[in-house]
Amino acid sequence: MNILTAIKREERKLEKQMNTLQRRLQSLKDAAKALGNSEANGLDRGEKRLLSAAARAKISAAAKRRWAKVRAGSKKATN
Repeated sequence: MNILTAIKREERKLEKQMNTLQRRLQSLKDAAKALGNSEANGLDRGEKRLLSAAARAKISAAAKRRWAKVRAGSKKATN
């Protein structure tokens, strides 16, 4: 009967471990579901965002206007 008791004890121990692992697995699944499919929309891949040529031109023109104002202000200060 000693062997049977040891087997039953080991069975209970393994069932307890299995339940713990199943709870942890379910927690991971729930977390993944809560985050949604972030890989599909490119958030996890670290991809660069691309600007259109028109957007780059607008940004460049705005920067040139800002620098022109800075330069004009410095010429007035030195005169």
